[in-house]
Amino acid sequence: MIVEHNVPLQQHNSFGIVARAQHLVRIASEADVAALLADPAWGGASKFVLGGGSNIVLTGDVKPLVLKVEIKGRRVVEETPRAWLVEAGAGESWHDTVRWMLDEGYPGVENMALIPGTVGGAPVQNIGAYGVELQDRFDSLDAIDLHTGRAFTLDAAQCAFGYRDSVFKHAPSGANGFGLAGRALITRVRFRLPRPWKPVLGYLDLERKMAETGNFTPTPIEIFDWICAIRRAKLPDWRVLGNAGSFFKNPTVTPEQCADIIARDPKIVHYPMADGSIKLAAGWLIDACGWKGKTVGNAGVYEKQALVLVNRGGPAHPATGGEVMTLAKAIQTSVYERFGIRLEPEPVVV
Repeated sequence: MIVEHNVPLQQHNSFGIVARAQHLVRIASEADVAALLADPAWGGASKFVLGGGSNIVLTGDVKPLVLKVEIKGRRVVEETPRAWLVEAGAGESWHDTVRWMLDEGYPGVENMALIPGTVGGAPVQNIGAYGVELQDRFDSLDAIDLHTGRAFTLDAAQCAFGYRDSVFKHAPSGANGFGLAGRALITRVRFRLPRPWKPVLGYLDLERKMAETGNFTPTPIEIFDWICAIRRAKLPDWRVLGNAGSFFKNPTVTPEQCADIIARDPKIVHYPMADGSIKLAAGWLIDACGWKGKTVGNAGVYEKQALVLVNRGGPAHPATGGEVMTLAKAIQTSVYERFGIRLEPEPVVV
């Protein structure tokens, strides 16, 4: 185990914000975690788990010991008539793993192509796109308790998945609280991919692709290619223009609240949910408040999609975490003042 000191993190967060880890350890296996926790100098230190850095905003140097998860490996655990069970290491690229599954003949996650980040970060955020969420394809995961060193396995119910939410985003509460924020390091994730495969094509963008191509029975790899093309047309590549993807969650309201907003703004984009609530498009709310293209310092709102905040300064003059959060808070205030809706950020602010 090697502890690195004063490590630049600009290349380890998709916003490209300049910050440093005072101390950093690269975790390539479960044995590395055991060695770290057994080390008298570092075992009891405060820790911060870092995957792909695609869903964080760094507002300064990171003082806790940074655990950079780099656990690799992909394999098929089991094949049954009803499902394929596939496992991947937490340090694997999410997008590359989606492509690998398709190349190996295991479809089911193609709608989540091109989402940045790592496999280990996917259940933390319960990532989702174009009608499919991670929880829809999740089987179980392995993790290590950073307080006790105990290895454990969680199924979907124990992960308490919600909209861009999971047990890993909540601190323990009360004597029996099960929140695992800051406590668990995910090592491996397993996916249950249903057989026979059925495409998920209910989103308008995918319906347009079918109409454009005349292909109404696309294969998994064709859906993968469509999703990649759609995302590239709408969203900036973080390697070119730093960003953390969708910055705010789409809020949900009651039908009565939605009707009140529609009476004032008939064009508001909204989607009925299975539970009777109405999901509003956060990007539309932000755009309606005039934020598209606006900036605070070197942090800005993307011209093509108001839901995405970007780093306009590039690697040489990057936005600071403070500028990003000042912009985010100004957007929250204006949306609340106009619509009475409180937008909740998706990224973790460090």
